Amino acid sequence: MPRKFALIALLFFLLGGCATAAPRSNADSKGRKAAEINVALAQGYLKQDKLEIALEKLERALQQDPNYADAHTVIAVLYERINRPLLAEEHYRRAAQLQPKLGAVNNNYGTFLCRYGRLDEAVKYFDRALEDPFYQTRDVALTNAGTCRMQANRADEAEKDFRAALETNANNAEALYQLARLLFGKSDFLRARAFLQRFDSLGQANPDALLLGRNIEQKLGNAREAGEYARRLRTEFPDSEQTRQLESSTPS
Repeated sequence: MPRKFALIALLFFLLGGCATAAPRSNADSKGRKAAEINVALAQGYLKQDKLEIALEKLERALQQDPNYADAHTVIAVLYERINRPLLAEEHYRRAAQLQPKLGAVNNNYGTFLCRYGRLDEAVKYFDRALEDPFYQTRDVALTNAGTCRMQANRADEAEKDFRAALETNANNAEALYQLARLLFGKSDFLRARAFLQRFDSLGQANPDALLLGRNIEQKLGNAREAGEYARRLRTEFPDSEQTRQLESSTPS
């Protein structure tokens, strides 16, 4: 089975970073500050897997300031974690309505939509994220757009996205891996190997990449290199599904 797409969401924001359309009253400012405190607390509880307490803090934040985009985003993340996708979408969408030009907000909503198979909608939000001139992690949205287009069998467009991501950040591990996988699917084994080697040099080995490396080297007729990838897979990830696939495909 091919690797699941590892869409990347920027889940936690720097509080107080959202622009406002008009000056806020003193009461509004108090509500926003209180909401910021509760969102910060909720983020801490999320990291500790104390989800019920996090939800309480986020619900309180939205009572204090219903128009606080960060609160909508973080509660959407929480609802995804507890398998409440309809509620998650409601809040991702609301955050995007409140901050329609903010790159991270659009990337997060696009990530959600792609994860649930709404590919054309998702790409629109990744494109919106890239229109934000102050978006500092453009390679993330480009990589996500590429993975989403791969899922829609639009390989040529996906390749452009991955290459653009790597022009922005040459060490984007997900873009390197996905481009290697895409090129392998096109039977372009030499270039697939080159991108996988760049991925491997980052020291972020995972079972999908090791199995892909073994498969690339097999296609290139390099038995020794293929065997080394297989050895690493068995040693580093002995209980993985990829190791089981390897064993089932290896003659006894």
